[in-house]
Amino acid sequence: MSDDTSPFPIRPFRFGVQTSIAPSGEAWVETARRIEGLGYSTATIPDHFDAQFAPMPALQALLDATTTLRAGALVFDNDYKHPLVLAKELATMDVLSDGRVEIGLGAGWMRSDYDAAGMTYDRAGVRVDRFVEGLAVIKGLMGPGPFSFEGEHYAIRDHDGQPAPVQSPHPPVLIGGGGPRVLGIAAREADIVGVNGTLDAGVIGPEAIATMTGPAVVDKVAVVADAAREAGRLDAIEMNIRAFFVSVTDDRDGQVAGIAEMIGVEPSMIEESPFALIGDVDSIVDDLVARRERFGFSYVIVGGDQIDAFAPVVDRLTGT
Repeated sequence: MSDDTSPFPIRPFRFGVQTSIAPSGEAWVETARRIEGLGYSTATIPDHFDAQFAPMPALQALLDATTTLRAGALVFDNDYKHPLVLAKELATMDVLSDGRVEIGLGAGWMRSDYDAAGMTYDRAGVRVDRFVEGLAVIKGLMGPGPFSFEGEHYAIRDHDGQPAPVQSPHPPVLIGGGGPRVLGIAAREADIVGVNGTLDAGVIGPEAIATMTGPAVVDKVAVVADAAREAGRLDAIEMNIRAFFVSVTDDRDGQVAGIAEMIGVEPSMIEESPFALIGDVDSIVDDLVARRERFGFSYVIVGGDQIDAFAPVVDRLTGT
């Protein structure tokens, strides 16, 4: 793959918001309606045990409050819930929302969640093995008729998963990852591939930040492209990125310098990282178009603190 040209077909832009908590139910509903009204495609919520809403009731409230907004976790940790239970809940939500669910799934990475729950933090290979089985179970249970599965971690015996989701064969699956194994799995199995930093350390720290540079993203996208090409799936994948460093501002240099100092990197790293979107509306639009050409990223998610400030970018690019 050339560093300058994405191997993925150019898809229209769409945008999402990652949010996690609100001071009240009324505020949560108002946020959902604001996200929808400003033209965002999707609202997502993380899946952790810290100070955030529980994903399932919070996502259903988002869906109930809107008519076009899609919703899902970014991402569900496979270890926190049996995949049969998760499949049933997601299918139910898809029915209740008339087909507006996205399935974000990952192997789990945040060590503090496991420690808080007293769960064993298995080595990454085991967690990923379990995640692969969990994904197979979720897809299988959303298919027609009874489903059986016998793996090392899960066993499903002749179970007919009901209700069936509205979206067929299942709601779109988003797999997020930063390491080559998970990115390869995503290329073969996901409808949406979310490119992330590498989180082997179990915390957001220098190790993860070091894998969010421009060259690191080139390598990650190449892994996805190679695996997708081998599987004959280049045309089937929507490329996604969660932008963590976002500021709509006329003082680009000052914001870049401030963020770089805050996380302990050189400003040049922030300037070239696809995880950063900093500048005025015109420059961010130009950056997003260039990154879609280079990496294929057409589905971009920003944080809840940027809903209003980022809306002009959404208005300019959605559907183009």
